[in-house]
Amino acid sequence: MAARKAAEETPNMFETFKEFTDNKHIDRTTLVSVLEESFRNVIAKLFGSDENFDVIVNPDKGDFEIYRNRMVVPNGEVQDENKEIALEEAQKIEPDYEVGEELTESVDFAKFGRRAILNLRQTLASKLLELEHDALYNKYKDRVGQIISGEVYQTWKREVLLIDDENNEMILPKSEQIPADQYRKGETVRAIILRVDNANNNPKIILSRTSPVFLQRLLEAEVPEINDGLISIKRIARMPGERAKVAVESYDDRIDPVGACVGVKGSRVHGIVRELCNENIDVINYTSNIKLFIQRALSPAKVSSLNVDEENHKAEVFLKPEEVSLAIGRSGLNIKLASMLTEYTIDVFRELNQDEAEEDIYLDEFADEIDTWIIDALKNIGLDTAKAVIKAPRELLVEKADLEEETVDNVLRILKAEFE
Repeated sequence: MAARKAAEETPNMFETFKEFTDNKHIDRTTLVSVLEESFRNVIAKLFGSDENFDVIVNPDKGDFEIYRNRMVVPNGEVQDENKEIALEEAQKIEPDYEVGEELTESVDFAKFGRRAILNLRQTLASKLLELEHDALYNKYKDRVGQIISGEVYQTWKREVLLIDDENNEMILPKSEQIPADQYRKGETVRAIILRVDNANNNPKIILSRTSPVFLQRLLEAEVPEINDGLISIKRIARMPGERAKVAVESYDDRIDPVGACVGVKGSRVHGIVRELCNENIDVINYTSNIKLFIQRALSPAKVSSLNVDEENHKAEVFLKPEEVSLAIGRSGLNIKLASMLTEYTIDVFRELNQDEAEEDIYLDEFADEIDTWIIDALKNIGLDTAKAVIKAPRELLVEKADLEEETVDNVLRILKAEFE
C-alpha cells in the first residue's frame, strides 16, 4: 500500500517541479542538475553514499531513471551491501554473472517508501526556493538605478509592498517615499531600484522615489538630448517633494541645455513635477568655475560678491538686503539645495553701505557671548547683523528662527548693549 502511494506521488512531484520551471524559465541544464542533485541527496541518506548510483533525468518526457552499480564478490564476503553483492544473489538476477563483474540494476524509487518520497519533496522544494532566489537576485542586481513600475499590494507604516509583472515582491521603505505620496492597493507606482539586498540568499528589492537618480532617469526619459548624449546631467540636489536643483551641460554650442530640459512653457518638466508631487525643479547651467557655479546655484537671488575657500569648501556670499530672502528661500530650501549642489558650505551676508558698515556689526562678532547655533539660526532667516536682528519683530525671531522667547530676549539684550 505504501509503495503504491509512493508511486502515485512520484510523478506528481515531478509535475510540480516542471510547473515551477515553466513559470521561472529555468533552463534545461539547470533543471536536470537540480532534480538529479535532489535524488542523490535522498539516496545518500538512505544508503550512506550515492557514488555508485546513476541518475538519469529526462525533463522533456517528464520521467527519470535510477540505476545502482554493485561489485559481485564471493559468497560470504560482502562488506558493504550498498556497493557489493554476493555471487549467489547476483546469479539470481542473471546466471552469467561472475566474481569481479559489475552488476547494474534499475531502482524503483517508489519502493523506498513514503518517508523517502517526502524527503525528496523537501529537498527539491529547498533547491527550487534557492534557485528562485538566485534567479530573482540575478534579474535585478544589474538593474540597480533603473526605473521600474510596480503595483501596490500592501501598505504598512514603515514601508509599501509592491509586485512586478511576474509577482516578485519589491519594498518601498518610508524613508524612500516622497512625503506627499499616498498609496492605494492596486495602483501603479514608479520608482528606481535603489539596491538589491541578498542576506542569507533571500533577495530583497529596495526601491526609492527620493533618490536624485530617480529624477535623473525621469529627465533622461523626457529630454531626448540627454538620452542622445548631447546634454549631460552633472549634478542633482533634491529636497523630495519640495524642490530640486539640476545642473546641466551641453556638448553642442547650438543647444541651450536649460531650455532643452525645461521645454516650451515648461512642457518637458511638467510631467516630472507631477510625478514628484509638485516638486519644483530649477535647471541651471553647470560650470567648473566654482564662483560662477555658486552664483547660479543661488538663483533667483543675485549675488553682489563672494569669497571662496576652496580648501575647506566654504563660501561667503554677499547680497543686497532685498536679495537675502531670495537666496535663503522658504524654510532655507534655496541655500540648502545650493550647498548640496555645489558641495560648498554657503554663508549668506547682507551687503552694507559704508554708513551702515560703520554703525552695524556682523553677528559672528558676538560668538563669545551668543551660542553659534543661535547665530546660525538667525543667519538662516536672513539676519546676519546686530541691527538687523534688533529691528526685526520679536515674533519673527521666535517663530521663523525657531528660538525660545527667553533666548530671543537674551540675544536682544546682548546686541542692544553694544550700541548703548
